[in-house]
Amino acid sequence: MAMTLRLDSAETEALRRRAEIEHRSMQDVARQAVRDYIERTSRDDLITAVMDSELPRYAEALERLGR
Repeated sequence: MAMTLRLDSAETEALRRRAEIEHRSMQDVARQAVRDYIERTSRDDLITAVMDSELPRYAEALERLGR
């Protein structure tokens, strides 16, 4: 699915410079940034979900270890 990404002039210029440095298209750099963001936030969400569900289970033991 195609989409339009609207950037301001500073964002466009930063993306253009990054693409030139990496010898890639602006589209490739932007798509990689989106993939990196999704991967990072998905991992963070998973860690948060595990911590929320498992931390209470071990709270007593962790408290004892902290003494």
